[in-house]
Amino acid sequence: MPDLTPQGIHQDTQLKMHNAIEALKREFASVRTGRATTAILEPVRVEYYNSLLPVNQVATISVPDARTLEIKPWDGSVLAHLERALMKANLGITPMNDGKLIRLTFPPLTEERRRDLVKHVHKLAEELRVELRNHRRRAMEALKGLKKDKALSEDEEKSFETKVQKMTDDFIAKVDQVTQSKEQELLEV
Repeated sequence: MPDLTPQGIHQDTQLKMHNAIEALKREFASVRTGRATTAILEPVRVEYYNSLLPVNQVATISVPDARTLEIKPWDGSVLAHLERALMKANLGITPMNDGKLIRLTFPPLTEERRRDLVKHVHKLAEELRVELRNHRRRAMEALKGLKKDKALSEDEEKSFETKVQKMTDDFIAKVDQVTQSKEQELLEV
């Protein structure tokens, strides 16, 4: 049950906005930039003894150079399952299995692909801005409900609405900052 005080509404909204920003950062981390990054493997699950486990729980992942990931399973019997999981994940990279480890070599991105990825990043950012505004709207409605129930004066309502608006603006500025950083990373040759 959420705290239905102005402070509780503010804290709940702030937590939801913070979690949304963190989700966006994780989403951005999985956007391929032409550089090897372990974040691209986070959604991949490997079947291991009738369980689906993240890659980092069945293998050591290393980045020997800027364009290569090496995945060395702790148990050799999982190598085929690991390769199958990587193929099924549709990462856009073909895994190379040498019998002991799997290499993922990231090809350099074309200019057209970079532009497409920037558009995708901007689309994700805009979706998050809409989500943040929806959190703000729900907080404002909750404050109006408290005023209507006479649990809040008009001045207190305006004060908390101003705080919620400022918080929303701050989080949208963070989205813009994270997006700009990812865009620069994508366009860097």
